[in-house]
Amino acid sequence: MISSLHGTVLHSSSDHVVIDVGGVGFSVAVPGDVVHTATVGDRLRLHTSLIVREDALSLYGFAERDELEIFGLLISVTGVGPKSALGVLSHLTVDQIAEAVTAEDDAPFRRVSGIGPKTAKLIVVQLAGKVHPTGPVAKASASSGSDVIDQVTAALVGLGWSEKVAAEAAAQTAADATDAERAAVAPLLRRTLAALGPARV
Repeated sequence: MISSLHGTVLHSSSDHVVIDVGGVGFSVAVPGDVVHTATVGDRLRLHTSLIVREDALSLYGFAERDELEIFGLLISVTGVGPKSALGVLSHLTVDQIAEAVTAEDDAPFRRVSGIGPKTAKLIVVQLAGKVHPTGPVAKASASSGSDVIDQVTAALVGLGWSEKVAAEAAAQTAADATDAERAAVAPLLRRTLAALGPARV
């Protein structure tokens, strides 16, 4: 079992990175946030899951261990394969997934390509009690108001970032911002843009 990789990025595409580990290049399917941050020549560490099929061995990698754990839970859901699970994690953070499951709201999952209404409902039902929102999105929402973060996230998506990257950045910025910056969209957006830099699409 290949549980993690740490090496140099050789190549990055829309949904894969190739990492050189000791002279061997590993092709790893990754969510959008990894693609956005993976730069050729940089060192990258990924938590990985090796999926074995009759005709292929496929590696899926994630920047954080909790994403890998959620990936494992998602592929245990009837009708959710590794590619669909990766799609979910490309569009939603771990906390957004947990919040949707806790609220019994399948709408976020239905917006993911390849996830139909029945499968979205199964995700909510089968993950109930297994996931709980604990990360920066939940903390920032409680302290600064989810409406402002949602508006900043929407603005960032419109500027070219994925929903996942945008939500994480807005939440983290809100957690570090002053009360005045958290109170309105414009100052929080400016601070988040400064932290993110140019959009990579």
